[in-house]
Amino acid sequence: MYNTHAIIDRTPRAKDAELAACRWPEDALHTIPDWVYTSEAVYDQEMEKIFRGRSWSYVALEAEIPEVGDFKRSYVGATPVVVVRAQDGTISVFENRCAHRGAEFCRHGKGNATEFVCPYHQWSYDLKGNLQGVPFKRGVNRLGGMPKDFRNEDHGLRKLHVATRHGVVFASYCADMESLEDYMTPEILKDFDVVFPGKRLQVLGYYKNELPCNWKMYHENLKDPYHATLLHSFLVVFGLLVAGNDAAMIADPVHGRHGTMASAKKEDKYAAVSEENRKEMRSYHDGMRLRDDRFLEFVKEFDSPWSVTMQTIWPNLVVQREMNTLGVRQIVPNGPNSMLMLWTMFGYEDDSEEMTQHRLRQGNLMGPSGFLGLEDNEAMKFVQEGVRRSSTDTNIIKLDAGNVGTSSSLISESAIRAMYSYYREVMGFQAA
Repeated sequence: MYNTHAIIDRTPRAKDAELAACRWPEDALHTIPDWVYTSEAVYDQEMEKIFRGRSWSYVALEAEIPEVGDFKRSYVGATPVVVVRAQDGTISVFENRCAHRGAEFCRHGKGNATEFVCPYHQWSYDLKGNLQGVPFKRGVNRLGGMPKDFRNEDHGLRKLHVATRHGVVFASYCADMESLEDYMTPEILKDFDVVFPGKRLQVLGYYKNELPCNWKMYHENLKDPYHATLLHSFLVVFGLLVAGNDAAMIADPVHGRHGTMASAKKEDKYAAVSEENRKEMRSYHDGMRLRDDRFLEFVKEFDSPWSVTMQTIWPNLVVQREMNTLGVRQIVPNGPNSMLMLWTMFGYEDDSEEMTQHRLRQGNLMGPSGFLGLEDNEAMKFVQEGVRRSSTDTNIIKLDAGNVGTSSSLISESAIRAMYSYYREVMGFQAA
């Protein structure tokens, strides 16, 4: 027999009751409640209000779909979508869900197609998501089939609105979204356009991994320069991000949802850390050296004061520029306690062979097992385990207290506060 007491009530009424009980702590600016990371009801609401709400989500690079019929499977939130180059050269994005019985019809990660055919009942769609064929639409021997008033044009795939900038493709469910440029703000576009100046991109490779943590933790992690100077031995020892370097944590001034963590590497390959700062950094190991110093070479190729920029574009994009390694990371929520990370590493079509090899070599910083990525993955796993299992129920974010948004200090959580101020507004959460 089933133990009915063990069955979780997931009815709309139960979800509404769970959401109604979600009250932010009184000091809303400096605290984050644990249920933000663990509640199924909150997660479902995020999918609706954030990913299917007023946002532009990253879905692909144009370099991945250069020719007519080229397609790529992608996601908006947790929803699978297809990104495809249509016959007229435009880019279409539609849900990867057959309008008939809901099958996920596109099963290949990328490829080229003249149409999309659902494997279940062979309903077929053109490259813009329009229904073009229904087998036995009029039945057999005048028996069965669709009703006479059935019209193909009423049963296409659910289409999203599309915007591109310098080879990067975004999609939105919202019909009256502001322009991508207004959405990102000039402050964020400035460094975005450094990485994407309009040159043709060349994809170098992919990574994919699952992280046992809530999707928002990855945004926090890249709005948290505090941890970067403490957790990452490689960053500190080799001078890539060190307390005392020229650095900034930049938040968009309109909503605080986007951010850029930026730092300028000093000329020396190895860090020059003051005695005072060394005492604060357990991860600093004096005398550590690389066998191959080429790994630390920084070829200045951009008109930018920064050697490192890590951008978070709400709600699902990370744009990484770590010296000369370039990439985008796509955040895919996978329930409240899990997320997928899809990494795409790239360079430019006009790169020399030497620069391409340099980017590939330096790319070992990144990825699920990179010199930096591995530590972040473990740290976020530890946090998720903590918030799921502990008896306390709040996180504190009081570094650089009172400041919300941009900070010139690395010892600050001001950008995290800005993000959650925006998050509370979108989700409708009130303080207790």
